Amino acid sequence: MSRSFQVKIPGPLLAGLFTAWPGEKRKQIRTWLKFQAITVNGRPVSQFDHPLQPGDQVAVRTDRFATPKTRLSSGLKVYFEDAHLLVVEKPEGLLSISSPAEPEKTAYFQLTEYLRHKHPRSRERVWIVHRLDRETSGLMVFAKTAAAKEALQSHWDSFEKKYEAVVEGRLPRPEGTLESDLDETNPHHVAVRPKSDRTRHAVTRYQVLQSSPRRSLVELTLETGRRHQIRVQLAHAGCPVVGDEKYGAKTDPAGRLALHACFLRFRHPVTGDELRFTSPLPKPLARLVGTSLRRGLEAMP
Repeated sequence: MSRSFQVKIPGPLLAGLFTAWPGEKRKQIRTWLKFQAITVNGRPVSQFDHPLQPGDQVAVRTDRFATPKTRLSSGLKVYFEDAHLLVVEKPEGLLSISSPAEPEKTAYFQLTEYLRHKHPRSRERVWIVHRLDRETSGLMVFAKTAAAKEALQSHWDSFEKKYEAVVEGRLPRPEGTLESDLDETNPHHVAVRPKSDRTRHAVTRYQVLQSSPRRSLVELTLETGRRHQIRVQLAHAGCPVVGDEKYGAKTDPAGRLALHACFLRFRHPVTGDELRFTSPLPKPLARLVGTSLRRGLEAMP
């Protein structure tokens, strides 16, 4: 079966695909469409009702994308990939981008190698949109073009970003807002200071999901994105993140920082579709509070 055709009759894309490829399973066609494997005049499209006009060239992309939940050798798990961006789950212990001491064992390097492995002569690369601390696991977005990077970063503050943390002790209220002014002069140890020209205002909303006298599971929604913001504010509130010795934690039963980027919701930089991803709390952290791993992969364009 030919995987391309020229449009003769105008109409919505999905109906046109079904008509042009009657021998192909409709589920497969919907999957191609969802992950932007369908192109119209060379441009990837995911909208089922994209209007086709006579003369349009429709085809299936020949370059391969990772299927959801593909795990790379570095421990990165691919949640979503199309021509413009990658959404991955970063394991704890992996840098987001290289440092002078570690140029290769980073999410950036591993994803660039992953793209070039598919096309050995390609100079394709990823672009950093945001970062997670080495000690933090969870969802990250990388752009595959400079234009997508600029579009994502220009709207990053408006995207919804949630974390889950296991903290020592119990916060005073079941939900609330943490506000403080942070001094990031020392990038390795951020501090809460009185407001000045050296500080940046930080706001985090929180909700306690489970609680006991020893430790609590807290969901945190970022209103601002400052260095070490969650870690510093929770420590200042008297409930440091478990395993965070730098900011005053006294316990480390999981052998890692108990902080996980669990949720992202944002608009696709090209299609405008809403994308939503959820990552479950890693098992070593879930065991600390006895919570079920209730969340799974979800992508809803």
